[in-house]
Amino acid sequence: MSAQNDADVIIVGAGISGAMVAEGLAKKGVKVLVLESGPLQDRQQAVDDFRASPVRVPEAAYPDVSYAPRAGTVNPADYYVQKGWGFRSNYERRVGGATWHWLGTALRFVPNDFRMKTEFGHGADWPISYTELEPWYGKAEDAIGVSGEDTPLLGSPRSTPYPMPPIPLSYMDKVFKKGAATIGLAVNSTPQARNSVQRDGRPACCGNSSCVPICPIGAKYDGTVHVKKAQAAGATFIPSAVVVNVQVQPGTATVTYRPSGGDPITVTSHTVVIAASAIEAAKLMLMSKSDQQPQGLGNASDMVGRFLMDHPVQLAWGVLPQRTYPYRGPGSTSGIDQVRDGAFRSQYSAFRPEVHNDGWTYMMGDPTQQVATWAQKNDIGTAGFADFTDQILRQALIASCVEQEPLATNRVTLATETDAIGVPRPAITYEMGEYTTNGSKAARTLHLRVLQTLGATGVQQNPINEFQGAGHNIGTTRMGNDPKTSVVDKELRVHGTRNCFVVGTSPMVTSGTANPTLTVAALALRAVEPIRKSLTEG
Repeated sequence: MSAQNDADVIIVGAGISGAMVAEGLAKKGVKVLVLESGPLQDRQQAVDDFRASPVRVPEAAYPDVSYAPRAGTVNPADYYVQKGWGFRSNYERRVGGATWHWLGTALRFVPNDFRMKTEFGHGADWPISYTELEPWYGKAEDAIGVSGEDTPLLGSPRSTPYPMPPIPLSYMDKVFKKGAATIGLAVNSTPQARNSVQRDGRPACCGNSSCVPICPIGAKYDGTVHVKKAQAAGATFIPSAVVVNVQVQPGTATVTYRPSGGDPITVTSHTVVIAASAIEAAKLMLMSKSDQQPQGLGNASDMVGRFLMDHPVQLAWGVLPQRTYPYRGPGSTSGIDQVRDGAFRSQYSAFRPEVHNDGWTYMMGDPTQQVATWAQKNDIGTAGFADFTDQILRQALIASCVEQEPLATNRVTLATETDAIGVPRPAITYEMGEYTTNGSKAARTLHLRVLQTLGATGVQQNPINEFQGAGHNIGTTRMGNDPKTSVVDKELRVHGTRNCFVVGTSPMVTSGTANPTLTVAALALRAVEPIRKSLTEG
């Protein structure tokens, strides 16, 4: 370590992974500097912005800033330069990252998610196994606070109990549970990163029903929890610091950022950790060219940006014969886990149906938006409003996150178009592929069976090629043992370097069917010690 450095370790990104690494290192006495492209976020301001927004999309609580733009839900092409089917998920560029607006689902991967090539002939195998990551899953569940029920039906063997009891099943869950059982399907409680009891200075969930995009009381975990813990341990955070270049030499990392898009500032450290979203991480590494790395940081084999994944979402919705009273509690509290794994994965991808408590919000917006649509098509007098209210109380929706096969052609590159401060926008080439499309077809078939069993009427499904984005940006800096086919090694160190690491969703090899956040947290905690050890290496 050099005494004149601004820090021992510079971390680019203050989402869950960057904040967790920052806390872990700071507790070990490491001098840490965290640079975040976006601003600080006040929780009450986010609640107020969401309430005032006429369009209740996930980013409604978080107004865009010109110097750190991100894609919108309604029109991702406002930021992405799209090719192919179009990538439909976004993220947040602000302190705390995308966990501000995530649902809170905290599922582990199943063991076969780590060995897809060996077991099913698709995708690739991870350089680590479920068994190796399992203890870190337990540490991550404790760190972020997961409420769950230990059951073999989840398919993920565990060595530790959940930190908190499960969030109770909703009345909607119980109706689905009873109906699904008649066709041999089990509806299980979903593990969630929200408090079921008071814990870690945060209150228990009180059912505000606005988890996406904001928990007004902080019962749901978000990355600012670990930002505060890292600051308490001594880490320094600089918001609105748009990193535009990272250069790595043995024992030295040079990072250039532009405060609020202004004139560049250069800081140095021994080690650098890139903890941005999968799209922003790839973009930054491709921008960071030098004489030693003419194709960008870690891109000697043209692997940076490849294998971009999401969980293309298939939806089915209808009207139940009885009132089930949606719009209460978290957006989803249960799911069907039997189709997350099985021999069928040699033919088509896995999926996980989740039962929604938020009516038709996913497809049609919340009731304030739905009533406007209803008024345009129906008489909205006393009788019309009564009919609308009755339908609202009987709405049902089931959504499946479909496993995305990693395809090398699904990738992030640099567009010639630039943002407001002259930084290249991400060019994205994306399609589902046959394997994932077949999984989507299987999900549609199961959805229809479940809703028909419940006696739902007016059932509709979104067309396969009009899938919804899950908000899960995965891949682009694949983990692996071979530098020719991956970007980072099993310790998340960029191949060919000793002092450059990548954490977050981008090193993930496969997507499975689980929200990636818990796996991201486990990998981040596992990376702390290798990052610390790098400080004593050349």
